[in-house]
Amino acid sequence: MSAPISAAYSYCEAVTGAQARNFAYGIRLLPVDKRQAMSALYAFSRRVDDIGDGTLIPEVKLARLEETRALLGRIRAEEVDEDDTDPVAVALAHAARRFPIPLEGLDELIDGVLMDVRGQEYETWDDLKVYCRCVAGAIGRLSLGVFGTAQGAHDAARAGEYADTLGLALQLTNILRDVREDAANGRTYLPAEDLAKFGCSEGFRSERMPAGSDFAGLVHHEVRRARALFVEGYRLLPLLDRRSGACVAAMAGIYRRLLDRIEREPEAVLRGRVSLPTHEKAYVAVRGLSGLDARTISRQSTRRRL
Repeated sequence: MSAPISAAYSYCEAVTGAQARNFAYGIRLLPVDKRQAMSALYAFSRRVDDIGDGTLIPEVKLARLEETRALLGRIRAEEVDEDDTDPVAVALAHAARRFPIPLEGLDELIDGVLMDVRGQEYETWDDLKVYCRCVAGAIGRLSLGVFGTAQGAHDAARAGEYADTLGLALQLTNILRDVREDAANGRTYLPAEDLAKFGCSEGFRSERMPAGSDFAGLVHHEVRRARALFVEGYRLLPLLDRRSGACVAAMAGIYRRLLDRIEREPEAVLRGRVSLPTHEKAYVAVRGLSGLDARTISRQSTRRRL
């Protein structure tokens, strides 16, 4: 590997370590080449997210997103040289030559962030699923391009579907965790029909919900939906090699434990961001590296087939 490419990957790994602690916990379990590729994917995705979440006026955000899409087109066309001044582009271009990464997933991510910029709202879960598939399901499919499937894995043809579904589970957990933060930014992601059903249509700008609302009921409803997605998405684990499976198990395990905390104390998300302590994240990583989650899911899948 040349010095410019090595430096580009180092930059992406620094971005990942500084801005994505849960993600970084998972990918540290990967071999070097896969960890570098995942860092490049994260750094590009972070750039897209930062445009959407930043303070620029919508017209400028739209222009920046289209510029980023044009850069993705250059990467796809192999027009980015190793001496390019953009380290993220250099790293992602190299990663795309190393692994069969479906770069169109990053176009989907840009489409999802465009929904944010345009202030799109979601009436039903089916509507919200479209957004979640863009911003998270696509990341699952991009990651699978780096991981690949284990040789001889049963049901490998459905790996992309499971990766997509696991991405939805993670995103719905994120939405529950960030309801106050998103409300402060003028965004509400939970389906309007669910909000109305539980008397929460006024939103989440305060720690106290209006009298008569059933915020806990709303959260438990969405938690059940997320758990069903986790069950389906976890069927990906037995299809991966040991270290890729450990990476996915660690990242998904952290979010599943966040979901447990949110379920136990729904109102906590109205007071601030719910997170896991470092020692608990480390435990989840060790559990993933041991293969325990993958073996459990494999046994459950076998029982279902029988």
